[in-house]
Amino acid sequence: MKTYTRNLPQQLLSIAITIFGVIFISLGLVLPKVLVPIYEKNIYRYLKEPLVLIQNNLDRDTLETDICYLYVVDGQDIIHSDNLNKIIGASAEQILKKIDHSYGKFKYYGKTYYYNTSYNDNIKRVAITGDGYIEQIKDDILFAILPTLFITFVLVMGLILLWSRKLVVKIGHLRDKIVNINNDDYVDTYNYEIDDEFKALSVAIDNMRNFLKENEQYKSQMYQNISHDFKTPLTVMKSYIEAVDDGVEDEKEAMKIIKEQIEKLQIKVHSLLYLNKLNYIQDSNKFLCERIDIVEVLKSSMENFKVQRPDIKWKITIADKKTLFRGNFDMWEAIIDNILNNFIRYADKEIHVTIKNNRITLYNDGTNIDENILDDIFTPYKKGIKGQFGLGLSIVRKTVALLGYEVTVKNEKKGISFIIK
Repeated sequence: MKTYTRNLPQQLLSIAITIFGVIFISLGLVLPKVLVPIYEKNIYRYLKEPLVLIQNNLDRDTLETDICYLYVVDGQDIIHSDNLNKIIGASAEQILKKIDHSYGKFKYYGKTYYYNTSYNDNIKRVAITGDGYIEQIKDDILFAILPTLFITFVLVMGLILLWSRKLVVKIGHLRDKIVNINNDDYVDTYNYEIDDEFKALSVAIDNMRNFLKENEQYKSQMYQNISHDFKTPLTVMKSYIEAVDDGVEDEKEAMKIIKEQIEKLQIKVHSLLYLNKLNYIQDSNKFLCERIDIVEVLKSSMENFKVQRPDIKWKITIADKKTLFRGNFDMWEAIIDNILNNFIRYADKEIHVTIKNNRITLYNDGTNIDENILDDIFTPYKKGIKGQFGLGLSIVRKTVALLGYEVTVKNEKKGISFIIK
C-alpha cells in the first residue's frame, strides 16, 4: 500500500478544501434545484395576477412582456398576443393541446414552459411564460454565494494556517519530550499559554518520565540489595570453609553454620523465584475460581512456626462462619508464612489471628512500626523495621492483590496488625 507524506497543515488544508467543496455543491448546485417547487409556485402566482386584469379584448400592443396570452372564445376562436412566437415559437393550436389543467407546465423542444388559466363568460384565458425566471434566480443565488464562499474560504484558510503552525509547534514539543524521556540533560522550556489537552499530555509525559526514573533507581537499588543479600551467606560459607582448611575451625561446627546459611540462601532464592512467578501468573484467572478454607492454612503455618518461637502464645479466633477465601493452598501459605516469619522476629509474647466479617487480622504485640516507613513496608528490599529488608512482605501484597484482596498494616496501642480484606 502506497504511503503519502503530508504534514499537518497540508492535511488540514485538504480537509478545509473538501468541506468548502461540499458546501459549494450543496448551496450552489443542490439548493437551487431543491427550491424549484417554491419558484414554480411564485411563477403560477405571477401568471395568475395579469389574468384578472386583462380585458376581454386582447390589447396586443401593451403586452410585450415575458408573458404571452391566449384567448379561446366559445371553444372555437383563438386570439393570442403578438409575443407568442417570440416566447414559445409554436402555434396557438399546438400549445392548447399541451394545456390540460388549470395550471402547470409542459415541455416544448427541450424547454420548459409554465401556464395558468382562468374561465369567465365562456372565455378561456391562458397566460404562458418560459423558465427564464427560475434560471435567473438560480444564477442570482450562485453569483451571490460564490463571493461569500470565496471570502469565507480565504479567512478560514488563514485561521487554519495560523492554528496549524501553533499545533505543529506543540506536537513537536511533545515529540522532543518523548524522544528525550531518558535524557537527564534535557530541559523543557516550552510554556503552554492555554490549559488544553496538549498541556495535559505534556504533564502526563513528565509524570511518566519521573516514574521511569524512579523505577530505574528502584531497580538499581533492588539489584544492589539482592546482590548484598546473596553475597552475605556466600561470604560466611566461604570464610568457614577456609577456616576449616586452615585448621582454625572445627569441621562439624563449620558444617552446621554452612547448612544454616544454605537454608537462608534457599529461602531467599525461593522467595525471589516466587515473586518472579507472580508476574507470569497474574494474567491467569484460574486461581480465582478456587476456594480454600483459610483455617487449614493458618493451623498448618502456625504449627511450623511454633517450633521457632515456643515462648509465644499462639491463638486463632474464628468469629465468622465464612472461612472460604479465593485462591489455592500454596498462595495462601506464601501469604501467611511470610507474615508470620516477620512476626516471630518482633513479637513479644503473643501472636493472634482473627477471622471476622470476611477479613483476616494478624496481630503481634511487638514494637510499633515507624510512621515514616509504614507506607513502604510492602516494597521489595525497602529498608523496614529495625533496618531489615527483603522480599517477604512484597510477596504478601502482590499475592493478595492477585486474589482480589487488599492488605494493610496498622499500628496498635501495643503491637501491629496486618489486615487482609
